[in-house]
This record gives sequence, C-alpha cells and structure tokens, in this order.
Amino acid sequence: MKLKKTIGIIAALACTWGAAAEEPLELTLAEAIARAQQHSPEAQSARHTYLAAYWNYRFYRANYLPSVTLSAAPELNHQINRITQSDGTERFLNQNQLNSDLTLTVNQNVWFTGGSLFATSSVRRMDVLDNHTYSYNTNPITIGYRQSLFGYNSLKWDRRTEPLAYREACKAYAESLELVAAQTCNLFFMLASAQAERDIAESNYASADTLFRYAEGRYRIGTITKNEMLQLEINKLNEEANLLDAQTAVEDATQELRSFLGLAQTVPLEVVPEHHIPQIEVPVGQALELAYAYSPDPEAHQRQLVEGKSNLARAKANAGLKADLYLQFGLSQTGDRLEEAYRKPLNQQYVSLSLSLPILDWGRGKGQVRVARSQLALTETQVAQRQQDFEQNVVRMVRQFNLQGRRVAIARRTDSTAQQRNEVARRLYLQGKSTVLDWNASVSEKDTARRSYIQALQQFWALYYGLRSLTQYDFARQRPLSHTLPEP
Repeated sequence: MKLKKTIGIIAALACTWGAAAEEPLELTLAEAIARAQQHSPEAQSARHTYLAAYWNYRFYRANYLPSVTLSAAPELNHQINRITQSDGTERFLNQNQLNSDLTLTVNQNVWFTGGSLFATSSVRRMDVLDNHTYSYNTNPITIGYRQSLFGYNSLKWDRRTEPLAYREACKAYAESLELVAAQTCNLFFMLASAQAERDIAESNYASADTLFRYAEGRYRIGTITKNEMLQLEINKLNEEANLLDAQTAVEDATQELRSFLGLAQTVPLEVVPEHHIPQIEVPVGQALELAYAYSPDPEAHQRQLVEGKSNLARAKANAGLKADLYLQFGLSQTGDRLEEAYRKPLNQQYVSLSLSLPILDWGRGKGQVRVARSQLALTETQVAQRQQDFEQNVVRMVRQFNLQGRRVAIARRTDSTAQQRNEVARRLYLQGKSTVLDWNASVSEKDTARRSYIQALQQFWALYYGLRSLTQYDFARQRPLSHTLPEP
C-alpha cells in the first residue's frame, strides 16, 4: 500500500514537472496568419461559400449544354373504367392491362431565343393480360421545338449575371483570406499587448519592491519622510495588483487567439512581434487600379445593375402578350411485334400556338413594371454611391498606411527614449538626487510609450492586410497575391 502511494506521488510530481517544463509555442505574425488561413472558422466559412458559388456556376453552365435523359413509366391498369365506344356511347368495362414504355430524349436549350430544341425516340408496349395479347407503338425519331415568343428569356439574362456572380465569388474568397489575416493581426497584437502589459507589470513590481525595501533602510536613518515611504509601499501594492490583472489579461487573449487558430486548449502560446516593418509607400493611383481589377465590390455593383435590368425585363414580359409555340415532327408506327412497329413508319406533325393577352387586370401589370423600373433607378443610385464610397475607402486606407510607417518609427524611438529616461530616473532616486514623484512620472511615460508602440505596430499591420484584401497585391514584394481556389 505504501509502495503504491509512493509511486502515485512520484507520478504526480513527474506530470507537474512535465507541464511546467513544456515550452510555449512561439508564433510570429506570418506563422499565425498562415495557420489561420487554413484552420480558422472564418477561413472554413469562406471556403464553403466559394464552393457553393462554384457548384451554382456549374449548374448554370450545364443549362447551355445538351442533356440526355432515359425515362420509363410502366403502368398496371386492372379496374373498371368508362370506355367510349365506336358509336359514341360509353360503357363501363373491366380492363386488365399493363402499359410499359421507354423514351430517350436529347434536349438543347437555345439561349439567344430562350427556346429549347429536342429529339426523342420511344417505344411503347401494351399487354392485355386477360387474353395474353400485346402490341407495340414506336416513335423512331421525333424532333421538336418549344418557344415562348414574348416571354422572359432567363437563359439570356443568366449569361450576363452568372459569370459576374462567379467572378465575384472567386475574388470574395481571396479577399476573405486577407480579411482573416487582418483579424489574425488584431488577435495577435491583442495578445502581444497583453504580454507587454504583463512584462511592464513584472518590471514595475520588481522596481517598486526594490525601491520600497531601499526606502525602509533610508527611513530608519531618517533620510526620507514616512509619507514618502508610505507612497512607495502604495506603489508596490498597486503594481502587485496590476501584475495579477495583466496575467489574467494574457490568459484571456491567449485563449481567444488559440481558439481562432484551432490550437489545443492546453498549448502554451507566446507571440513574437516583429519590430522590422517594410518601408514602402503605396501610390494611390496604383491602389485604385488594382482594387477595381481584383476587389469583388465592382463585380457586385455590376451584377446588381444587371439583376435590376433583368427584373424589369421580367415585369414587362409578364405584363404583356404571352405566346407559346410548340412544333413537333417525327415518325410513328404500330405493330403486334416489335420489328413490325419499326417498318414503314408514318409521318406525324404537331403544331400548337397558345396566346394570352390581359384585357383587364386593374393595373397590376403596369404596377409591376413601374415598381421594377423604380427599383432599377434606386439600384443605379445606390451603386453610384457605393462606387464613390469604395474609391474613397481605398484612398483613405492608402493615405493612412503611408503615414503609419512614420508613426511606427516615431513610436519606436519614443519607447526607446522613455526606457532610457526611466532607468536614469531610477538611478537618480537611488542616489537621493530626485523625488519619488519624478520616478513615478518616468514609469508612467515608459509604460505609455510601450503601449503606444505596440498599438502603432498593430495599426500598421491591420492597414497592410486590409489594403492587401482590397487590391490582392503584395506591395512589400511587388507582386500579385495568388490564393489557390479550393478544390470541389
């Protein structure tokens, strides 16, 4: 029993030592973005959205290709039915029949007219089960054409809207991956800021504890007042509370980034911000040209205009004269045996024309046309405004990005200077040449400078990846981005 207890204690200590010795996973911004673009929920959502658009596009393309269909509809009829006789009278007769058929159909849509051309070949067999007789009816070849003369031609309008929608989906997928990068950047620097706050809190607590212990000795010999010593003790307690808050903030930020990247909940995580940023300046004209070429927004604007015109065309077609034309020409024959049903087939023709003209609809058709025309005008106004907003957004982002690099350089220099000033103020206080107020001021300036520097880095990379999402261009390497579309 004692041996088991001893082994259990040793195992527990080994597990504790292993957990404590586990090295944290260090991530740079580039590594975090690469992982997020593969495993984050947003990336997965973008992938499935693109695949849905891809299969919708494939469905659209299939409407313009010939289709081949084999169909059959066997039917057993064993019941009493009302049958018209040769003299025009009707009688109730018992029928016991088995009807079977097989039809092969080839259909081809004609997009510029909206009609469809078809060719069929069929064979039918009727078995009279009571006397065990049967007969065949064949249509070796039948060619026909269906056409709505004044209706809405969906095939023609789909040729204008569906390619736009698919190109929009492709560009939206690439844009989504860069937006995932921008979101990763925010979470990355949220953790980096929390880590910086923790480092600041640890450093400040260590300094406050050292100064408090030093002040106790000076107070005993009467070189500082009790008020000053109490002030230092308060500083130490405040920094201890700040350290606890900072550690909690690091845990929360780590959990959020870890969840976004799809990492296990037990993986220790540390982010390593890069202090080197690319020194680039983006020309506004180039950014606008790239944004119009690669952003999904212009495609969406054009698609919305075409859809508005399509709705107007549909409303006009529904409000006016409707006519449907059906033509069919072919061969047909019957026989008691299958081979007889294919001998000397007879010609058959069928032509149908149906007309429908609204005489009195109380203005419903005209109202639908006016609504569609009004909606089209509204869409044109909204698209014009969105295009203007799109341009302004690109110009504003480019200007902010071009200035942000200088802000980062200023913040980095300020951070370095504040660190040096804090060290000088600390030494002067230890030498008795300054007051605790001067040292507190230097600590506050040091902390503010470090926070400002981390925030400046975050804003730079957020603008950088936001600009990449709009232009699909890597301005640091001077080359277009190449995101591989997901395979179906």
